Amino acid sequence: MSRTSRWSPLAVIGTVAIVVGACGASASPAPSGTAAASTGASAPASQAASAAAYAAASYPEAAVSCTSKPAGYTGEFSQIKAIDANTVEFDLCAPDVSFLAKLAFATNGIQDSAWLDAHAADKSYVKTTNGTGPYMLKEWVAGDHITMVANPNYWGTKAIAQTLIFKWSDTAAQRLTELQSGAADGIDNVGTDDYATVKADSSLALINRDAFTTLYLGFNRNDAPWDNEKVRQAIAMGLDRKRINDTFDPAGSTVADYFTPCSVVGGCEGDKWYDTNVATAKQMLTDAGFDFSKTYDLYFRPKVRPYVPNPPGIAQDIQAQFKDLGITIKLHSEDNATYLSNSSKGQYSMFLLGWQGDYPDMTDWVDYHFGAGANSAFGKKFDDITAILTKAASELDPTARLGEYKDANNLIRQHVPMIPLIHAASAMAWKADVTGVKASPLGNDVFSVMQPADRTQIVFQQNAETSGLYCGDESDGDSLRNCEQIYESLYGYELGGTKTVPVLADKCEPNADGTKWTCNLHPGVKFQDGSTFDANDVVATFAAQWDAKNKNHVGNAGTFDYFPALWGGFLNPPAS
Repeated sequence: MSRTSRWSPLAVIGTVAIVVGACGASASPAPSGTAAASTGASAPASQAASAAAYAAASYPEAAVSCTSKPAGYTGEFSQIKAIDANTVEFDLCAPDVSFLAKLAFATNGIQDSAWLDAHAADKSYVKTTNGTGPYMLKEWVAGDHITMVANPNYWGTKAIAQTLIFKWSDTAAQRLTELQSGAADGIDNVGTDDYATVKADSSLALINRDAFTTLYLGFNRNDAPWDNEKVRQAIAMGLDRKRINDTFDPAGSTVADYFTPCSVVGGCEGDKWYDTNVATAKQMLTDAGFDFSKTYDLYFRPKVRPYVPNPPGIAQDIQAQFKDLGITIKLHSEDNATYLSNSSKGQYSMFLLGWQGDYPDMTDWVDYHFGAGANSAFGKKFDDITAILTKAASELDPTARLGEYKDANNLIRQHVPMIPLIHAASAMAWKADVTGVKASPLGNDVFSVMQPADRTQIVFQQNAETSGLYCGDESDGDSLRNCEQIYESLYGYELGGTKTVPVLADKCEPNADGTKWTCNLHPGVKFQDGSTFDANDVVATFAAQWDAKNKNHVGNAGTFDYFPALWGGFLNPPAS
């Protein structure tokens, strides 16, 4: 996602001074869909008169004890409570220096509490919506398109294009054909071989995204032979990551020497990844008693993502490299709709997957994958890694925090739950007459600010069909992008950048020790069905994800991967 303006992922959010500075409302209003512009309206007298009757909700009713947490609870929340209709408080068990950046993420889009109650049980909230954002869902024709229309009563700056249509194709060449024919106004993830074609066409514009991604080969250490750390280390040394990068990835991509890109503070502390040495790797496998007579499975999905421009080609190259090590690999191309759910449940022994950063802090990268709240993709967690990551997440001293991430990176290198392969660059392509395009390094592109010349609609081709529009239980980038046009969080990310800015909250501020965050909500905001947004909606939104026994904790696949990864763990977690 060349671009004329964007914020660098070098933004640091690891100190109290910067966290506090980011939470004020002094910044100028941001565009709709990212941080909606303030209407400047004060609360009406009728609202003040009804405040006394407002029944403020808390979840849970009795705060979770931080000194003697319930069995299995590893999360950071103690209680979330509405103080009044326009004030909500988050009580934490420890400081969270990336609180605002997490709050801004798409899975925290605020739902109307009554809507949740009415639509969770039958999962109808997966394909019907009621947000506060600039677009509303008009129709979802399965297998073909999703149509959204501008919200006429949007509280912020209204969408320019009155209709927004999302279509999809998992083939880069097909997406480009749609753009060239005029059937699409913009496409995602231009194929590596198509960059020159787009650049040479004056009717098109190539919009680059920087390499804020990681492609990795994952292992489930519950499954033999990947339960042997020496075997995993041998494979890490045996793969030629540079060969993959040089063969498949566009300019700007780099070989991954760490799991996290160096643009994230702390990402490249500690020792670099293993140098390639096939002969040594073979000997290590032999010494570890590896069974070369068996065939082993490698799972991948064919869907193109910013971190993987050619999934089948890369999978085949990895298969060939395993053969060079004397290992036979069988490839399994899995359906996109179930791949993320299956991997998060630990159903794949070896798999190809990746990550596009959600916000520029280590917690987004290492906590999500290896922390206490991480899913089961890599099997049983590594206690030494989870311990140091838990400490680093609440570390207020930036120097000490760097030291802790050095230790964490070295432990990831030692245990090899996965092999980081590439930090891949990517690009969108648009008709040259579309203005206002600001490609986000995070993938959360804002369509309401785009002007498609004299046309009234935008057609955008993404990589795959949306999994669902209740994004509390989605982890796929295409689904999250679609949700973000309809739903808004208390905070968002600056247009085309990574800085956090207020959206449904006018400001969120921490107490002195960072264990309590108080958010003042923007008054007068309405959901698309006319319901008034208030603090109880915030409580209900978080409670539905936080508590695995909450009646609204239903979701799409029911995995809710992001919540424990962001916030440390579920309340009443399901049995492993």
